[in-house]
Amino acid sequence: MSKKKVRIMETVLRDGHQSILATRMRIGQMLPVLEQLDEVGYDALECWGGATFDSCLRFLNEDPWERLRTLKAHVKNTPLQMLLRGQNLLGYKHYAGDVVDAFVKKAKENGIDRIRVFDALNDPENMKAAIEACNKYGVHVQGTMVYTISPVHTNEMFVDVAKTLKEMGIDSLCIKDMSGLLAPYDAYSLTQDLKKVLGDKTPIDLHSHFTCGLASATYLKAVEAGVDIIDTALSPFGHATSQPATESIVEMFKGTEYDTGLDLDKLRPLVEHFRNVRKEIEDEFGIKAAHEVLPEVRRYQIPGGMLSNTQNQLKEMGMADKFFDVMDEMPRVRADLGYPPLVTPTSQIVGTMAMMNVNFAANGMDRYTATPNEVKDLVRGKYGHLPAAISEEIQKKILGDEKIVPYSPADIPNEMDKYRAELSEKGFVDFSEEDVLSYALFPEVALNFFEQNATQVFQKSLGKK
Repeated sequence: MSKKKVRIMETVLRDGHQSILATRMRIGQMLPVLEQLDEVGYDALECWGGATFDSCLRFLNEDPWERLRTLKAHVKNTPLQMLLRGQNLLGYKHYAGDVVDAFVKKAKENGIDRIRVFDALNDPENMKAAIEACNKYGVHVQGTMVYTISPVHTNEMFVDVAKTLKEMGIDSLCIKDMSGLLAPYDAYSLTQDLKKVLGDKTPIDLHSHFTCGLASATYLKAVEAGVDIIDTALSPFGHATSQPATESIVEMFKGTEYDTGLDLDKLRPLVEHFRNVRKEIEDEFGIKAAHEVLPEVRRYQIPGGMLSNTQNQLKEMGMADKFFDVMDEMPRVRADLGYPPLVTPTSQIVGTMAMMNVNFAANGMDRYTATPNEVKDLVRGKYGHLPAAISEEIQKKILGDEKIVPYSPADIPNEMDKYRAELSEKGFVDFSEEDVLSYALFPEVALNFFEQNATQVFQKSLGKK
């Protein structure tokens, strides 16, 4: 296999601060260095999607669409990339095909060049509409497999998903290791198997987190096996539960046949800037950047940030002493529910059920005495095809005698007209398609944002109720 330099996809503008500081970076903190980032020579800049859309509206009082337009105005040479949850888009439910189509269209028009499309269950049907829309509007579409470990998640299973995504028309493939579970030699064998079926014309991008402390070594072995692109974050927002630090990875490959070609002298002023930004965010929001390496995550298989969230939730419930009971229960729930990979929204669904089961046990009740609607919908198949079958015993505990009806996201009736009508009924006028999409994804949060930022272009009619 011919060797070539590895390309770097920089995550400091999205996953870096999402993983380290709860997605609290403002556009004003990005602006001073956007031209410098553009000059580095990155393969792409991840800057949108994931939790940034919600965070802009909910916490930062920013219009995410305006943020994207601003980024595009200052980044002229480097592709802008976003993360999209397939049929979920950036929300937490499946949306109709017309909403998916409209979102991809507007993302492209406002500045996105590449869309990384994934599904929590690796169900290609949940990625189909987004992939088709990307191809329709000329967006580079990166099909994604979320990596996890279970008795059913084999190289053969991942290769089958990759084959299906290639047939759907993806331009590149991402291995998304959201919890940092992928070990170095497993990455080597998986990459080799994928390269055999994808060939050299479909680049492979490896995305991992440093949560377990494995990611840098995993990147090394994956690149040796043929991975084309790796995701990193500048060091103030790297390591811990984020990606390996960009400077460290550049140093690791420097002078080798895989040399990234990036100039460390161009990175140093960027590092200094983002070090100050990190302190600003910590001071403004009173939160401390994650810094620990958590090897036990490979056992529990949950995203690193979820550990602290679970601890906080248990404290609020008066169950702080039950933390390790919940950690032990999570793999059992995951097995019961067909081994879903743990990433939004399945990580939250499994985590909630594990906490409930531990609480039931503490009160002398059976596991699954009660179940949230989201757990029922997961069992019903409304989130997609589960990797493994659920036993009749667990299914009966959760659904009783209910019959499971086959479900497809293609069955959802068109929704854009409904969302437009709802905004009109609430008294809003002159709204854009972008505003409709913001409302579709986060109705209450978007309405609050609109009302706080009313202008002559987008205003609430005072005479309407």
